[in-house]
Amino acid sequence: MARRDLERLLAELTPFSGLRDADLTTVAACGQNVSFAAGTYLFREGEPADRFFLLRQGRLALEAAEPGRGALVIDTIGPGEVAGFSWLFPPYRWQFDGHALDRIAAVAFDGSCLRGKCDGDPRLGYELMKHFSSVMTDRMQSARIRLLDLYGQTAG
Repeated sequence: MARRDLERLLAELTPFSGLRDADLTTVAACGQNVSFAAGTYLFREGEPADRFFLLRQGRLALEAAEPGRGALVIDTIGPGEVAGFSWLFPPYRWQFDGHALDRIAAVAFDGSCLRGKCDGDPRLGYELMKHFSSVMTDRMQSARIRLLDLYGQTAG
């Protein structure tokens, strides 16, 4: 995907909508196209969170390990959605596993690159923080609903 096409794509997506053209150019400069086979783990809980992903194709399950039960799916992410916000907060470690349910085509953004850009331009950092807050809120709501479903099934 050409850098200009990536900028246009970013402008249409919730975490980046409303950013200035120059900001979209800055964010796009930290991204690169990647792909993963179905069944691949893009990241594992506790590992360094050095990037985040914008899915273009496929689905990614966010999972939490549950002793004695295996993986608990917290959320499923699809095309046009962002996976990962742990790159924003020290100690920059993944909080969940990210498991490809299908073949995934994505843009991977270098978290260190983007943090450096935000350090140099606090206004951009503030804008991205506001936008990524909506991603975090959505994930927390999804986790809440999944937990209610889980406990509702075991209570009866």
